Amino acid sequence: MRPTAEQQAARDRIAAEFAAAGFALPGTLIVRAYECGKPRCRCHTSPAARHGPYAEWTRKIGGKTITRRLTPAQLAEYQPLFDNAKKLRALLSELQDLTLEIVGTDSHQPQQNPEPETHGPENVG
Repeated sequence: MRPTAEQQAARDRIAAEFAAAGFALPGTLIVRAYECGKPRCRCHTSPAARHGPYAEWTRKIGGKTITRRLTPAQLAEYQPLFDNAKKLRALLSELQDLTLEIVGTDSHQPQQNPEPETHGPENVG
């Protein structure tokens, strides 16, 4: 695998952005309004009359989906952490795309007779 100078520069830029990133929270943040269970409540008359909006943070803990409702103060405090997580996911995706590009370029070169593997690949998972 031999990246070009341009590909190496792209990797260096991505790595620098990773290093500059702050703390991040896992999961998904959604802000939405709800209709309640009372049939005669005003919230059933129009979407603008629904209860809320409420901020909810959903993530996996031990294989279970956990949703936590955030207060407005928590939302203001945690929003930068969700923004950092989104940026980190985008950077990781960019790095993976770059690696696929490098590997794809490498696969067009003629292969030499590789030695057969005598053991399974390391670092799988």
